[in-house]
Amino acid sequence: MEATENQVIATQSLAPAWARLVATFFGAGRMQPGPGTWGSLAAILVWVVASKVTPEKWQPGILAGYIALAVALGIPAATKLCRSSGIKDPQFVVIDEVAGQWITLLFAPVTWKTVAVGFILFRGFDIVKPPPVRQLERLPEGTGIVADDIAAGVYALAIMQLLLHAGFLR
Repeated sequence: MEATENQVIATQSLAPAWARLVATFFGAGRMQPGPGTWGSLAAILVWVVASKVTPEKWQPGILAGYIALAVALGIPAATKLCRSSGIKDPQFVVIDEVAGQWITLLFAPVTWKTVAVGFILFRGFDIVKPPPVRQLERLPEGTGIVADDIAAGVYALAIMQLLLHAGFLR
């Protein structure tokens, strides 16, 4: 039996503050409706701003570092919120969407077209969850929460790169 919304709010405070901040991506996961969509949009906003102050040749490396940090901190943070809320995959945990969205945008130039297409591709793969994405949700706790979005991001990255190399996103 899953916890009610009031119980979830009360038990979230049992998780350490760092885990709440990371897992909700500084509160983006608390936005309604569709916290996952808000998490993806927050990730895009952070990357667009960061790309403006990062030389283009360094952008893939910087974004890869962001992805590694989101995964490395996201798995334990998601695990802690999963345990404190009593929910297997809480909707307010969006660090997985952040990592997946950033994976999608890796190696893409930062333009309004690539950002828009990357958002649509990632959200589509995250919602549809083609094999083996859905199966990765079965992994325990934070690993399962984050792994399926990593896979969705890899699918979206592949399509994004095909579109870029075919010249559709000029």
